[in-house]
Amino acid sequence: MDAISTLIRMARLEASVDVRCLLTGSHTLDNPPRPPGEVPFHVLLEGSCVAESGGHTLELSAGDVLVLPRAGQHRLRVTAQAPPVRAERREGASVTTLRSDGVPSVDLFCGHYAYRPGAGALLFGGLPDVLHASFGMAANSPLRLLGELMRNEASIDGPGAGALLASLCEALLALALREGGTAERQTAAFSGPWTAVVDPGLQAVVDAVVQEPGRPWTLAGLAEVAGVSRATLVRRFSTATGVGVAEFLTRTRMTVAADLLTTTERGLDDIAASVGYRSASAFGRAFRAVTGTTPARLRRSAARRST
Repeated sequence: MDAISTLIRMARLEASVDVRCLLTGSHTLDNPPRPPGEVPFHVLLEGSCVAESGGHTLELSAGDVLVLPRAGQHRLRVTAQAPPVRAERREGASVTTLRSDGVPSVDLFCGHYAYRPGAGALLFGGLPDVLHASFGMAANSPLRLLGELMRNEASIDGPGAGALLASLCEALLALALREGGTAERQTAAFSGPWTAVVDPGLQAVVDAVVQEPGRPWTLAGLAEVAGVSRATLVRRFSTATGVGVAEFLTRTRMTVAADLLTTTERGLDDIAASVGYRSASAFGRAFRAVTGTTPARLRRSAARRST
């Protein structure tokens, strides 16, 4: 399994569409901070709007996906050349719709990803504050078919619509993690995720570490995987991902460890060895440095959440 699929599986996400917005005229959508363990996202399938988050402003157009890993307060503005138009909120069986009178010029899905303590927090914690991926809605866009499926399920709102939309939203995250970091989409304010490196050598390094976290990786060994010198690997990896090779290696190992701690009953010595540590104490120190908690506390917290 590839690195992105593995990471999403370990995160144990629960995706949900909170509201579908079918709007005409001008609107301001204020979004309060999400509680811990939730990450908001927006998918714009038609029209345009402006997102304001953390002092940054970002213009969104049809085919854009916006994920906000820090779950902070943010605002979406539909700035049509028209006065504000009243919108009515309608509760469906699985989908809530905010709709204004007239033919909508904006089709926007707003939702969130929920995750349990552990691997999900590490996955989102390693992403930029604002993850923005632009796919467009042309015939060859990967979002075109996905968007049509979302529209159909939301419109019908029949049996199973909630589950189907949740699966489609998980697919959206996979697309954003895969495509959000291409060079033409990065700006000074909004960088892409490390998962979206386009250099084949760096992709090979990411996949190798995610698939074999317990291997005694060295800089020389990872440079060999990438097919470059150690100095070149360090320079390219940092430039492409925003993190150092050692930090990436440790964070990936802790993500795998968090998944094992929260989904299995394996002992700490066993888990430590599985992610490349010779002792539970060394593993515990590294785990606390990355997550701010101990392996035992994380396991207890996950157990409480599941009861």
